[in-house]
Amino acid sequence: MRKLSRRQKENKTKTKNIIYSSVEEAVTILQETATAKFVETVELHANLNIDPKYADQQLRTTVTLPNGVGKQVIIAVLTNEENFEEARSASADIVGNDDLIEEINQGNIKFDLLIATPNMMPKLAKLGRVLGPKGLMPSPKSGTVSTTLQSTITEFKKGKFEYKADKTGIVHVSFGKSDFSATELAENLEALYRSIEQNRPSGVKGKYFKSLYICSTMGPSIQLDLEMFD
Repeated sequence: MRKLSRRQKENKTKTKNIIYSSVEEAVTILQETATAKFVETVELHANLNIDPKYADQQLRTTVTLPNGVGKQVIIAVLTNEENFEEARSASADIVGNDDLIEEINQGNIKFDLLIATPNMMPKLAKLGRVLGPKGLMPSPKSGTVSTTLQSTITEFKKGKFEYKADKTGIVHVSFGKSDFSATELAENLEALYRSIEQNRPSGVKGKYFKSLYICSTMGPSIQLDLEMFD
């Protein structure tokens, strides 16, 4: 059995059997336990009372956090040639048509997000097996199928991103980096919680949140009081 390092033992001592009822206190502990030799990503893990196999209990939406997530997103745009200039002027990193489709088909995916205009979606259908498993298939629900390229690209460049619950009903999503200020992390965490709350699926009956945890890449889980944001 692998032994815990001194750092891991100290971190576990700070969080074991403790449920934090203050956002500020939870964020402070989060940063204190982010002691790896690199800037760690911080995440929220929300266990929800949903069964995603039912259409009215699925959670898939977008959010723009007030302080971003500390990551530069590489955006590719699939559209007609007459829209290329608009996409480039909005700072799209990759713009293409049939040539981009061929690149994707060959497995050459050099982007984090793919935005497409509606007329290109029939051509993308055959790439579902490539894009689907990576979560890169554009969809109207996630805001990545758009006729207003400039505003859509600008929003995603500013930090808008999609998140969804996995098949077990848990949302795993980043809300920043460990070197953000405590205030920035607290604001992002609350905004993310509110987004999940406001997008409660219509099929949910009774209690929505089962449990809430935050953690850094190498840090321990920090349990949050479910009434923290009330």
